[in-house]
Amino acid sequence: MSAQPVINDASKQKLVADLKVVVADAEELLRATATQAGEKVSAARERIQASLATAKVKLTDAERVLVDKTKDAAKATDEYVRDNPWQAVGIAAAAGLVLGVLISRR
Repeated sequence: MSAQPVINDASKQKLVADLKVVVADAEELLRATATQAGEKVSAARERIQASLATAKVKLTDAERVLVDKTKDAAKATDEYVRDNPWQAVGIAAAAGLVLGVLISRR
């Protein structure tokens, strides 16, 4: 069972870049509304709405990928446990022992 990234690095970077644009537009809106109203505020609000719409679509896509990958991982884990029940019990017992030792040290 190989560990695969949920979202590739390029997608993560693009998502971060899109969210930075949203933040920058929100900051501009705050600055504009603090001193004046009118066309500048309206234009900033339009950019924020467009940026938010884009970010929401990308976040929805990323969430869908995450859910699909999580389901695949759960299915693979379930199949492994069904195929190797005693190994799974041994792994769980070892993990419990390690956690118990770590917790008892506190």
